[in-house]
Amino acid sequence: MIIYDTKLEKKVELRPQDGRILRMYTCGPTVYNFAHIGNLRTYVFEDLLRRTILFSGMKLLHVMNLTDIDDKTIRSSMAAGVPLKVFTGEFAEAFFEDLRELNIQPAEIYPAATDHVEEMIGMIDSLLNKGYAYTSEEGNVFFRISKFKEYGALSHLCLDDLKVGASNRVNVDEYDKENLSDFALWKAYDPVNDGNVFWEAPWGRGRPGWHIECSAMAIKYLGETIDLHVGGIDNMFPHHENEIAQSEACTGKCFSRHWMHAYHLIVEGKKMSKSLKNFFTLRDLLSKGYTGREVRYLLLSTHYRTQLNFTFEGLDGARQTLRRIDDFIDRLENIRGKSENECDVTALVSELKKGFTEEIFDDLNISAAISHLFDFIRKVHSENDLGKIGEKQAQTVLAALKELDQVLGVMEREQVAIPKEVNQLFEEREVARKKKDWALSDKLRLQIEGLGFVVEDSRSGSCVKKKLD
Repeated sequence: MIIYDTKLEKKVELRPQDGRILRMYTCGPTVYNFAHIGNLRTYVFEDLLRRTILFSGMKLLHVMNLTDIDDKTIRSSMAAGVPLKVFTGEFAEAFFEDLRELNIQPAEIYPAATDHVEEMIGMIDSLLNKGYAYTSEEGNVFFRISKFKEYGALSHLCLDDLKVGASNRVNVDEYDKENLSDFALWKAYDPVNDGNVFWEAPWGRGRPGWHIECSAMAIKYLGETIDLHVGGIDNMFPHHENEIAQSEACTGKCFSRHWMHAYHLIVEGKKMSKSLKNFFTLRDLLSKGYTGREVRYLLLSTHYRTQLNFTFEGLDGARQTLRRIDDFIDRLENIRGKSENECDVTALVSELKKGFTEEIFDDLNISAAISHLFDFIRKVHSENDLGKIGEKQAQTVLAALKELDQVLGVMEREQVAIPKEVNQLFEEREVARKKKDWALSDKLRLQIEGLGFVVEDSRSGSCVKKKLD
């Protein structure tokens, strides 16, 4: 399996360092609001990556953090008049609801920052003792970037060119520093802005900075050197750069062997913004009648290192594409018995698996992988329309689709129960067709449609299913 390593700026083979379990860390949500589709694009990419790793046969230990302590969570919980843990807990559950709706596989571990402050304090203490950090007069603790000579190796930026507050995350520049590029490891307690949220540390009361949270949790659960760190391109600098600096300064070891980053999402050609009214959460899209499955397909169908332009036309296209797959599966599932002049689909299935696997293992080349799938559907459709697909061949094709869906995660559908009345009408119509009573057959078809279902006829047989909007 080949990936593009952001730090090395080239493709490399992905293997577990211990030869057994790949250890992967992905940056999770800051749980102060609902995730927007830009966030979800990254989570869907990470799910595709996770599924591909497992599909390759590697074992995986995946950790995704929950940031439940920072300026935004504290400020928002205070404004709502709700305790921090209760406030963030509600949005954490909303995040997990989104994952389920998008058929995103859960990580093995979801550590919350507030449960690991002790580990963060331990790291900061070590950095202070080694001279990589210092305490200000106000009780803040900063990382001394000038002492870490490799700073900028991930983002390929020169330290002299770095700007203050480049993270747009918190107004850290209000804190006193030795150097304007230094970042906060610990923030002194401010009763006005922090309410009753604080922890006790050897250097004073306060709370951890954002960057130290991920380092402490990644090291605790995955070890001092992890195999793969993943996130959105917006986190590469300064967040991931700062993670590397503080982690490697603390342990003296490589923090992550490989790095992968997903590119931005724009909406209708513009940056997503509430003022432009093009800011959407998954709940917004569901309220418009779209499904999580349709959103998932659209978000994964563009390569992760390509900017994705989210449009409702594209979402409608995802709906049509999935219906094409659904129709194909429905026809196969309704094939019964042996067909005359049966073709052998073994070669087609083998060609599909080979092409799909080669592309998805090449840095998640999803567009090419999906093109192999639709070439396969077209070819099998052609054979099916000629009546050359029997039940045995249909089951072989369905098994292949199920295998590839371990990676895609888009073929599972909510099963719609066919009412007894509709099944009865369908059976009567089948009898009428055998008797070549076409008038009765058409009458029964209209009755079925009146109940919200449709009948589809093909060479391989007929089936009834729910009428789509």
